[in-house]
Amino acid sequence: MIPFSVLDLAPICAGGTASQSFANTRDLAQHAERWNYNRYWLAEHHNMTGIASAATAVVIGHVAGATSRIRVGAGGIMLPNHAPLVVAEQFGTLESLYPGRIDLGLGRAPGTDQRTARALRHRHDPHIDVFAQDAEELFHYFEPAAADQPVRAVPGAGLDVPIWILGSSLYGAQFAAARGLPFAFASHFAPAQLKAALQIYRDRFQPSERLAAPYAMVGINVVAADSIADAQRAFTSQQRQFLNLIRGRPGQLQPPIDGMDDVWSLSERQHIEQALACSFVGTPDGIRPALRRFIDETGADELIVAGHIFDHATRLRSYELAAQVRDSL
Repeated sequence: MIPFSVLDLAPICAGGTASQSFANTRDLAQHAERWNYNRYWLAEHHNMTGIASAATAVVIGHVAGATSRIRVGAGGIMLPNHAPLVVAEQFGTLESLYPGRIDLGLGRAPGTDQRTARALRHRHDPHIDVFAQDAEELFHYFEPAAADQPVRAVPGAGLDVPIWILGSSLYGAQFAAARGLPFAFASHFAPAQLKAALQIYRDRFQPSERLAAPYAMVGINVVAADSIADAQRAFTSQQRQFLNLIRGRPGQLQPPIDGMDDVWSLSERQHIEQALACSFVGTPDGIRPALRRFIDETGADELIVAGHIFDHATRLRSYELAAQVRDSL
């Protein structure tokens, strides 16, 4: 059975609050643990009124404290926004509080607009790519500290926090392969280079102390329901979210509607369908063969499932049905 995990952006639904979002995240994580999902990851975004997980490490602590077995982590921490020492301290603290359960996924993009990126990290010029340099510094802080080491992460030094490289292009695949790290591809919103990135990662992988063989996790969207019509209707919330994003009007997650034909133009529809090509929408019987083909085609070692669904009960049901599909694959 291939492991399934959860990717949560802690969506703030129209008319809702961040507090409600965090309560829903906690509840979904507890259900995901009971349904034997492998890990529960939170994503970092800033200056977006529809996403509550900006302080990602804090929300990870909220989820880890509400669960007991499931791995909890970042999918991911956007490293350009942070000093590597701070990230090491935060995740060293989380690992010390919840030993053996914390993952650290690293992303190269800022997860926001350039103005906000500058506000997040004043010392960093957003036009200069220092991801590799910052990542190496971060890796160093998790190594056992030398006796004369002037700067160390406390806690953090000497702790075994699994580090993943996230990507939506070929760069992340190359970086993860060269350093022998697990790799997660964001095909749930940027699928164009999925197969090429996986091929590069596997072909160029160099075994390391952290990982002996390549391990790839692939992002997908799943909206499962007891009827095709219910699933398609629930999926319109995510389609509307992408539509508002490409129109330059990002906002809170909108309620579902009966159809999109009167909402988007042909070019907008084509753009969104390409972005959401790795989406599985329907009943378990309809999703199962498509998921099986996808796993066979990608050779994914693990799938991480996003589900931007407006109604919380409908979202829970979708993840429950997805787990049933997983168990039958």
